[in-house]
Amino acid sequence: MSSQNKPNVVTTRWWWVRHAPVRSDGGNIYGQTDIACDTSDREVFFAVAKVLPHNAVWIASNLKRTHQTAEAIWAAGFPKPAAMSKEAGFAEQNLGEWQGMNRAAFLASRPIGSHWFADINEPAPGGESFMDLYRRTTSAIERFSLEHAGKDVIAVAHGGTIKAAVGLALGGQPERGLAFDIDNCSVTRLDHFASTGHSSWRLPFVNQQPWIADVSHAAMHQPAGPEVIATESKLA
Repeated sequence: MSSQNKPNVVTTRWWWVRHAPVRSDGGNIYGQTDIACDTSDREVFFAVAKVLPHNAVWIASNLKRTHQTAEAIWAAGFPKPAAMSKEAGFAEQNLGEWQGMNRAAFLASRPIGSHWFADINEPAPGGESFMDLYRRTTSAIERFSLEHAGKDVIAVAHGGTIKAAVGLALGGQPERGLAFDIDNCSVTRLDHFASTGHSSWRLPFVNQQPWIADVSHAAMHQPAGPEVIATESKLA
């Protein structure tokens, strides 16, 4: 096939960053609670700043912990963008009446080995199901992928949101996206390819932690959903 007959493929690169750890939750489920995060570990943000692309479009959720995380990356020497969109579609799952409940006690009441707070179709009382989160997240991804086609997009978001994005990139399989760990401040890269009548994804890396060589930063691991500690290892 000659180059003139090849379809024009537009690649949009999504760089997902999970927010920094929350320390003031008291061991409780926080979901969409607008709670602050801890951005004191500057070495982590220096490492993250080095792997993100310049001249990217920046998007965060509407919750302040994502804004604080973005600001910490900029403070680590990354050029601050002229603007950053705040997208409610990228917020964490609304866990309704489960928010404020003790996490350990709640998990003890759920089936062992669960990857999330509930079955993907089960809504939290007064809140959302994971599928509700998945649908609004993927809708926003599709909208921004059209608006910023061919660009790098840095999205600072939440564990549930990024798992939903991974599920989309796996061919629209949200439950499989839940099986991935998404650590605080980790970087996940998902590339979207679009041409006339065709759309597909590639997953260059998931949950990359550029500071990982230094064991002093192990505190960056914080569950994005249920986690069962068996012995020294974890099931997420």
